[in-house]
Amino acid sequence: MKSDRLLSVLLLLQTRGRVPADRLAAELEVSSRTIYRDVEALSAAGVPVYAERGRHGGIRLLPGYRTDVTGLTGDEARALFVLAAQDAHAALGLDNALVSALRKVMAALPAPHRPVAELTSRRILVDPDRWRSGPRADIELDALHDAVFTDRRLRIRYRHGGERELRTYTVDPYGLVSKAGVWYLVADRRRSPALFRVDRMASAKVLREPVRRRPGVELADVWQPLRRRVEERPMPVRVTALVHRDRFDMFARIVGPVLVAVPEPPRAPADPDAADPDAADPDAEGDDAWVTVRLAFPVLAAVTQLLQFGPWLEVLDPPEARAELARRAQEVTRLYAAETAPVDSNHATPTEDGDAPAEDGPAGGYGVGE
Repeated sequence: MKSDRLLSVLLLLQTRGRVPADRLAAELEVSSRTIYRDVEALSAAGVPVYAERGRHGGIRLLPGYRTDVTGLTGDEARALFVLAAQDAHAALGLDNALVSALRKVMAALPAPHRPVAELTSRRILVDPDRWRSGPRADIELDALHDAVFTDRRLRIRYRHGGERELRTYTVDPYGLVSKAGVWYLVADRRRSPALFRVDRMASAKVLREPVRRRPGVELADVWQPLRRRVEERPMPVRVTALVHRDRFDMFARIVGPVLVAVPEPPRAPADPDAADPDAADPDAEGDDAWVTVRLAFPVLAAVTQLLQFGPWLEVLDPPEARAELARRAQEVTRLYAAETAPVDSNHATPTEDGDAPAEDGPAGGYGVGE
């Protein structure tokens, strides 16, 4: 709507000062001619806005002019109060500032929108943490925060995944990214983009040297290719396996990141009682009870995570994956065989349903939202 666009032009000029007409047009997805018509409409409404011609010209407001009009719609007001990752604000030391800012926004909202915004904050909660993610290492972001906002270089002591030794790097930070509750430092190392998990840093020191970022490159420009590099990393170990249909949903939730393909979708059982995973015996049904899946792992040793599914999963290929699982299973058997406890007749034996991974319960099972 034109009224929304006029308000957007006003707020952009108020926050940025002089802005070229073509830049306003690109941001608002209209033509430059439309922007000039909007400027005329604002001027006619009493807003002191004018255009400066020339190479360094643009559209600007009269110096010192401010407006307290928020112009928020009902949906915009609700959006402000659905704030994800409040732990991110806490990690940056901004949790109190967030509460204060929301309080000020609430006071500035038009009266009709205040009840909706307040109700949204009470009815919608966004928790970025995965189920049963476990305790996290304490993360000290002060040094990283200072380096990012003061444009200084950083010297970090860092441990790569799968390594024990710490390495020392001098980096040029672009910014911090919180992804799925995990903080990352995005930086250049020797003029090449690099990604560092903050919880793997042993220390971080802000240097006096100014940062040496590549000209014209912003955080988002560096983050996107780094993210794709991680997501598209080749997985050399390809595994084909059979998964029992009654365990497939839980299986897919747990191994989702390495699940490559499911040739046929799992079929819902006709009998509702058959949906109970504990009611099915994997050895008592034919081939139709199994789903063929394909997975990809970065290293062969990673296939051992499939042992948690017990008799509800069988690896078919490659032979070295079957051999690795057999070797690990034998190690576990030898570990416990010497001290096998007598079986209590009042409890189910391991051959009945103790080998299957539990879906619920606090003793290491998997919650519904895993």
